[in-house]
Amino acid sequence: MSLLPVEDALARLLAAARPIGDTEELSLHEANGRVLATDLTARLTQPPFDASAMDGYALRAEDAAEIGSVLTVIGESAAGHGFSGTVSAGQAVRIFTGAPVPDGADSILLQEDAEKLDDGRIRTQFVVTHGRHIRPRGQDFAEGDVALSAGLSLDFTHLTLAAAMNHATVPVYRRPRIAILATGDELVSPGGKLGPSQIIGSNTFGIAALARDNGADVIDLGIVPDNRDLLREAVERARALGVDVLVTLGGASVGDHDLVQSTLVAAGMELDFWRIAMRPGKPLMVGRLGDMQVLGLPGNPVSSLVCGLLFLEPLLCHLGHRKIRQRMATARLQTALPANDKRQDYVRARLLETSDDMPVVESFGKQDSSMMRIFSQSDCLIVRPPNAAAVEAGDTVPVLLLRP
Repeated sequence: MSLLPVEDALARLLAAARPIGDTEELSLHEANGRVLATDLTARLTQPPFDASAMDGYALRAEDAAEIGSVLTVIGESAAGHGFSGTVSAGQAVRIFTGAPVPDGADSILLQEDAEKLDDGRIRTQFVVTHGRHIRPRGQDFAEGDVALSAGLSLDFTHLTLAAAMNHATVPVYRRPRIAILATGDELVSPGGKLGPSQIIGSNTFGIAALARDNGADVIDLGIVPDNRDLLREAVERARALGVDVLVTLGGASVGDHDLVQSTLVAAGMELDFWRIAMRPGKPLMVGRLGDMQVLGLPGNPVSSLVCGLLFLEPLLCHLGHRKIRQRMATARLQTALPANDKRQDYVRARLLETSDDMPVVESFGKQDSSMMRIFSQSDCLIVRPPNAAAVEAGDTVPVLLLRP
């Protein structure tokens, strides 16, 4: 099987994935960050009455057309306690922000623009215009308006609006559910004691964090040794849990000790592809087992995380009705880079401070894909297309931002 270009691999992965249709009703306290499943219409009109935007006096504009006009204060209108009477010629009502504007009044005179007289009257010190400082009924929205559209990733502003629209709950799409299965006799969980020839299995934690950042619920199936029966049991556990995506870490190639692919195929997985023209991360596996999408990431930590960024993140966004996070940008090279070979290269690099609008990027000297420390210190990956010519210092290059 020839190596598949990154863009083609991603297109095939997303084309085979079906966005989640299941929905659930959540309280507003639980819905932050979730994706709205249907349009949300207002159940009332806001504001429900003409309301004062300021503290002052409600009056008729024609009665305060000149500075020095004297009006009689006949009552008070406060938030939650409106004035029940009617404002007539030469009258005013003391009013506070958010309170209903009394019948007959059409303007608000600010309290600092009114001189209080001893006999319960006021003298105007400002010329009032019709409608000044009044929020008209329905200025924000009217009953029946679609104020929040399906597909929104709900944030603090949307949830406040939903509450104002008189919704206590909102319909949202179910989160994608993924199971992560790390494989290999050599792996030991963090905190464990290493035996001869063993290493710490670290990939699970980065992939789980990336998945949660993209709206997924994560189930950790732990570390399974290179044993077909145990691998098969773990796969069946994932299917029984009804996960949308099974993410395997390691063992996706076809070496003597790489059992994941063959075990999944024996269990009925339809293999789509498993070799990508990229570095790091060539042995990436994509398939489907029943209703479960299968994404096999490399066992190497850096390779696993790069593939997670390029493939798992867009897959989860697609499944969960989210916009795919925009990570691509352009930067100017600090130092030259040599010509590239036939695989798309992702070079770990850091961004340098600059005084102009174009960021400057500097690649790390060593790019061994086992070096997680360098990856954690990187701000971005310089993207080197297949067969790209050498580039000099000062040239612009595409970069994939690790922390957009």
